[in-house]
Amino acid sequence: MGQNTSTIKTNVSVAGMTCGHCVSSVSEELEALTGVENVDVDLNSGGVSTVTITSTKELSPAEIGEAVAEAGYLVVANEA
Repeated sequence: MGQNTSTIKTNVSVAGMTCGHCVSSVSEELEALTGVENVDVDLNSGGVSTVTITSTKELSPAEIGEAVAEAGYLVVANEA
């Protein structure tokens, strides 16, 4: 039979991003996580931006937080 191709979308709110470079940094760190297929950022310059992560497996809030922190930003809310 075919592989299970269902994906999971996780939305997180990230504070501190102000420009395209910020989006790039956060996206790069999140895309490095196992199972992540796509990262979409709705940039709210200077405010709280919404980041939608599409993955093939459940991601823990801790691993998402660590990846965002590695890029130099802070997750302020995490909703599955």
